[in-house]
Amino acid sequence: MARTATNLKKRKARPKKASGAKADPAHVKRPSNGSVKKSTKSNDRVSQNLKSLRSSIRTYRQAIDFLNSQVNYERRPPLSAARARGVYTLARIKRLLADMGNPQKAFRCVHIAGTKGKGSTATMLAAMLQNNGLRVGLYTSPHINHVRERIMVNGDMISEGSLAKLMAQVAAIVGRYKSDSPSYFEILTAVAFQYFKDKKVDIAVIEVGLGGRFDATNVVRPEVCGITSISMDHMAQLGDQIEQIAEEKAGIFKEKIPIVSAPQARSVKLTLKKAAERVGAPIFFAGNEPGDQIEFSYRFESSRIAGPQARICVATDTSHFDHLAVPLVGEHQAINCGVAIGILDQLKGRGFAIDDEASIAGLAKVRLPGRMELICSQPRVLVDVAHNAASIEALMRAIGQNVSCETMVVIFGCCSDKDVLGMLRQVQLGADKIIFTRINSPRSADPADLAAQFAEVSGNSRMAQVARSLEEALEIAQKAINREDLICITGSFYLVSEAKALFAGHPHRVESTPTGTI
Repeated sequence: MARTATNLKKRKARPKKASGAKADPAHVKRPSNGSVKKSTKSNDRVSQNLKSLRSSIRTYRQAIDFLNSQVNYERRPPLSAARARGVYTLARIKRLLADMGNPQKAFRCVHIAGTKGKGSTATMLAAMLQNNGLRVGLYTSPHINHVRERIMVNGDMISEGSLAKLMAQVAAIVGRYKSDSPSYFEILTAVAFQYFKDKKVDIAVIEVGLGGRFDATNVVRPEVCGITSISMDHMAQLGDQIEQIAEEKAGIFKEKIPIVSAPQARSVKLTLKKAAERVGAPIFFAGNEPGDQIEFSYRFESSRIAGPQARICVATDTSHFDHLAVPLVGEHQAINCGVAIGILDQLKGRGFAIDDEASIAGLAKVRLPGRMELICSQPRVLVDVAHNAASIEALMRAIGQNVSCETMVVIFGCCSDKDVLGMLRQVQLGADKIIFTRINSPRSADPADLAAQFAEVSGNSRMAQVARSLEEALEIAQKAINREDLICITGSFYLVSEAKALFAGHPHRVESTPTGTI
């Protein structure tokens, strides 16, 4: 195991700065008496640097530098309720898109919100649509390795050249604004919409970034709205009651536009129904309860040929799927697949020519990085971007059903504004040992604090350690396992991104994980 550890890149630990921190007024130190002049000069230099970036974007690197110079709420600690009221608004994105000629009005789309499974649902839906001969745009977030992952057409990422060209166009417009400039996510959203217009997509599948009502994507008028499983997450921004969170997600509902929802808790279901009634939109719930409009069930099975696998049965007004194999691992992906098929059914009624057999063939091609992904075979290292309590619960269950191992060591890091206790309760149900570390974000929870909370949750029934970095955590983990054991890295997109980068040059890295071969 010690020899394996040496294959990881050795780097000196040094503090990492958040992207764009130098351009963010929140990071500029407030001047003390007598130092106002110096602070003003500093702010002038920042302003000049931004103007220079806007006027000189010719390369991909310059485009990324400009993007990273914008305020990025994905990486900043959550705002107070008072500050959030001024930040969470659609005014900035609407102004930017209007100045671009409203590219979002040039294509048809599906809009998907929810707490977990949005990206998986969007990816499966896009694959089925593409296999029906449609040109399909896909906008998801966040990314794992490259920002270009967020913007795709027919499975291909936006090219570096296209991103640079569009970023230059957006930067020229933003440069004219005297105040209230768009954020990182708002600018990326505008770039995605313009790209989809330029590529003349037949339909785009658009994932909500956060919440729904005030998300930058909520300027489209979709053909269908999708709602994946709703649970507790982003409470600082969306509310600390499940009904409040559901209300924010329902903010994407549009007048008379059909809605397809995953099975939901009773209170969530009621909230969504009321929100749909307010806008006169029909809502279709997948499930097997009385009143559910989409008959949906799933089962887990294992065979010698296919290995462990979830299969679903879905019946709608126009289609009937029996024992359909889910391409992604885990029961939770069965639910996401059911929502994707429900949306597909609604699109048939909106004028799209959809063939069920072509859709099934497209679904079988789906692969999604960062979801139950084995990235190394010696030692066995699995990564998953689960970052809320419900997702961690689903992950622990999926590993138990699909992965054979004697011992599992979990390396865990997360954002401090998450439902940390909820996640830790789920981790302790599956981990034999857990190592806490820091993620590459200013929002990172302190590993020592995580360990202290875990001791309370688990009653010291599980071994736990703290590591200063992911590399150190991996070294600790490898000393505690043998060939049949598993290291699981989870809790954050940031942590999975770092893990994939670390193992990119490993001699035993795994390029992809076909279903059933973990």
